[in-house]
Amino acid sequence: MGGSLRVAVLGAPGVGKTAIIRQFLFGDYPERHRPTDGPRLYRPAVLLDGAVYDLSIRDGDVAGPGSSPGGPEWPDAKDWSLQDTDAFVLVYDICSPDSFDYVKALRQRIAETRPAGAPEAPILVVGNKRDRQRLRFGPRRALAALVRRGWRCGYLECSAKYNWHVLRLFRELLRCALVRARPAHPALRLQGALHPARCSLM
Repeated sequence: MGGSLRVAVLGAPGVGKTAIIRQFLFGDYPERHRPTDGPRLYRPAVLLDGAVYDLSIRDGDVAGPGSSPGGPEWPDAKDWSLQDTDAFVLVYDICSPDSFDYVKALRQRIAETRPAGAPEAPILVVGNKRDRQRLRFGPRRALAALVRRGWRCGYLECSAKYNWHVLRLFRELLRCALVRARPAHPALRLQGALHPARCSLM
């Protein structure tokens, strides 16, 4: 048995958080967007590099529809498990600059609420809706460089609609979470997880 990991998938409403999770767990994609009614918790078992891990994947909006990240409407961090999460997936829509700003504020909020002395939780910033590449608001290379060098987070783009890079997303995040105790730059640890590895649901 490999152990257990707590993962939070966060981002602005409508960026595709639930769609990404459902593709990973069930291999399906809802053609019609339905806002997630409150946070949800999924508990799959995953096989990674020959070891089985029990995951707790939290799906939810931290600041809720219509509120501003970092503003007065932020809920208590403990209620959203920001302090005891092992790894974060921060999702934005590559066609929406506002959703990218939302992720930027989320990252800052996570850093502010992390208890002193607590292990650093890896953060993977994910640009969803790659299938709408022609409508993106900024070049991929520039955004990736900003996230990796400026924010010191991992970066990846995916398409929940076509199940492109969804498995890779979780594989990289889990591998990074498992080696987070090593003295290495967080972004470098995520990039080091790019080599092929078996990751599948039980």
